[in-house]
Amino acid sequence: MENVIVIGAGPCGLSAAVALEREGLSPLLIEKSCIVNAIYLYPTYLQFFSTPELLEIGGYSFTTPHDKPYRQEALVYYREVARREKLRIRSYEEAVRIEPTATGFTVHTSDQFGNKASYDTLKVIVATGYFDHPNLLGIPGEKLPKTTHYYKEAHPYAGARVAIIGGNNSAVDAAMDLLRVGADVTVVYRGKDFSANIKPWVRPLFESMVNKGRIRMWFDSQVIKIDEHAIVVRKETEHVTLDNDFVLALTGFHPDRQLLTDIGVQFHEETNAPLVNPETMETNIPGLYVAGVVASSKYDANEIFIESGRLHGIAITKHIVNDLNHQS
Repeated sequence: MENVIVIGAGPCGLSAAVALEREGLSPLLIEKSCIVNAIYLYPTYLQFFSTPELLEIGGYSFTTPHDKPYRQEALVYYREVARREKLRIRSYEEAVRIEPTATGFTVHTSDQFGNKASYDTLKVIVATGYFDHPNLLGIPGEKLPKTTHYYKEAHPYAGARVAIIGGNNSAVDAAMDLLRVGADVTVVYRGKDFSANIKPWVRPLFESMVNKGRIRMWFDSQVIKIDEHAIVVRKETEHVTLDNDFVLALTGFHPDRQLLTDIGVQFHEETNAPLVNPETMETNIPGLYVAGVVASSKYDANEIFIESGRLHGIAITKHIVNDLNHQS
């Protein structure tokens, strides 16, 4: 019998596990991919918006020569925290169901080869993130091999005609990268002006490239169809066909709440966020907690970042320790 199982080994899950470990509870982490998989899936050369101290967990210093750390530095940092804390992590094993029992829960899992397992535990923390579930466009051609919701780096698109759907940081960063490898870049954005969320040190450069015609920026526009060699865009009041080789649909992501829904967690009617006690992050099911972006609104997954989500585990740990001490 485990004391606590943490589902998800992202920064917020790791933060909770470190806090629990220091209370002598030796949590088991179950991660369907690699440690901090969301950060691994970020663009190869991504630079964070946050300063390093806002990404720190467990009191470990995040040292970097840069004002804002890069993806590769974050991978090393979180990997090193897990190593130093000797966290028990079962990677490439997915939690598929949480079953309530008389003493707590049973977490059912399946590994990458389909092998099944189950673990009994007193408490469960769901910290599953959101980066595996892109916001789909629901348009013809979205499943063509030329279309992707993930951007890694510019090299594969050198000299190609690329359409980027979206207007926030991921779209802007990709556009700037692609420009450097000689891609013909068109950014298709629903907004009527540049997004206020663009990183302040990037926005002037991006606007300059747009004003100079180096990057084609279509505001108040929407891709409505993707063909093998073109896209169709509703641009203001007209439909425009644009020759095209690749589409980067950088429209954001949303958390998967199936584990919570299946066990009977209640959700807010308007935001669709899980109903939790904000001081403990406990759901309506005693002993079941949420940490990180899975606790956010279905319609705004960006309302919770590493900076705030990393603190959830500290509150959860305090509540779990008090509860277990009370039971004993």
